[in-house]
Amino acid sequence: MAGGKVQEIKTKAEFDEKVLNPDAGLVVVDCFAEWCGPCKAISPKLEEFSETYTAAKFYKIDVDELSTVAADLGVRAMPTFILYKNGKKVSDVVGANPNGLEAGIKSLVA
Repeated sequence: MAGGKVQEIKTKAEFDEKVLNPDAGLVVVDCFAEWCGPCKAISPKLEEFSETYTAAKFYKIDVDELSTVAADLGVRAMPTFILYKNGKKVSDVVGANPNGLEAGIKSLVA
């Protein structure tokens, strides 16, 4: 996604470094799939949130490409958004729910 602030994580090592690192700060992870219609529908909103809430870092993982990471995270539906603070999971939002996601992000950056 050119110009967006949401970066795709391609490997488990990259996930561990960027998300699970105790120094990672505030992180939002979008667990998506290419074939998932609701994932595509909420994607522009996620880009918008990444520009609005600059205190957090935004990443996405393709659950088909990183199936072991998705399984470790317990992802059962897409999209699932998982919010982290300093490498620890704080909360998650399941489904293409922009209001719920924004509420979670607001509580994360507060």
